[in-house]
Amino acid sequence: MNILVTGSSGLVGKALMPYLITAGHSAVSMVRGRDWDPVDGSIRLEVFDDVDAVVHLAGDPIADGRWTKAKKKRIRDSRVNGTRLICAAMANRDQRPRILIAASAIGYYGDRRDEELTEQSRQGRNFLAEICSEWERATQVAADNGVRVVNLRLGVVLSTAGGALTKMLLPFRMGGGGILGDGSQYMSWIALDDVLGAIHHALMTEAISGPVNAVTPNPVTNTQFTKTLGAVLNRPTVVPMPAFAARLAFGQMADELLLASAQVTPEQLQATGYTFHLPDLEAALRHVLRRA
Repeated sequence: MNILVTGSSGLVGKALMPYLITAGHSAVSMVRGRDWDPVDGSIRLEVFDDVDAVVHLAGDPIADGRWTKAKKKRIRDSRVNGTRLICAAMANRDQRPRILIAASAIGYYGDRRDEELTEQSRQGRNFLAEICSEWERATQVAADNGVRVVNLRLGVVLSTAGGALTKMLLPFRMGGGGILGDGSQYMSWIALDDVLGAIHHALMTEAISGPVNAVTPNPVTNTQFTKTLGAVLNRPTVVPMPAFAARLAFGQMADELLLASAQVTPEQLQATGYTFHLPDLEAALRHVLRRA
């Protein structure tokens, strides 16, 4: 399969390219500035020549800096406008890719405390939920033109190459790790290995379309995550960050990323036979951190 990938310099994209090649596919990067620009709306249509599938991962980092008005605009525009541009270009071709896997996030569900969430659960009501909803709706033009679209709702991706875990490691290793808020909020997570596996499974499984929760079947509370990470690193976890301190430090991002609760299950992946390589948190952290 010939696969075009956007966001190939990001956490998932950087690992996905060699993974796809090892699996026997051809993987080509769609490079911003050379092949397309979601800001000015330009795109080279020939990048879609002989392409069977597109994996669209590009988007401005969500956790990189406080959510100023300008930052929130970049978060939205990079996702919604970029996705619209790619989908419109695909739809306007006579020979279009058959499959589009477009990144989304479990931020779609908002803060739902102890509610068990599947792909059929309603949208949440905060900024991230609105962004994810718009992001997914932007793929509709591709679906309307016969492309099988998968909206990959990514959970917290565990990797030492970037993302949330990387930001946690320094304070935890220094003995400064602790629960966030009251620690009861659910974290729906997935190891990077299983993100890659889930993408490949979605590429190869015709029965999959629409929203797909890319999380393990075993969400944990922040307290459980904190204690498990501390145990794997053999470090104490006695320095909590109260909710008010998180809000002072991170503003709106604290409520929507750090303190929000989403207990999400991967119903579509399980129903179509995907087998998780690292479904257990402690085993996943030991694998990612190379701790026996």
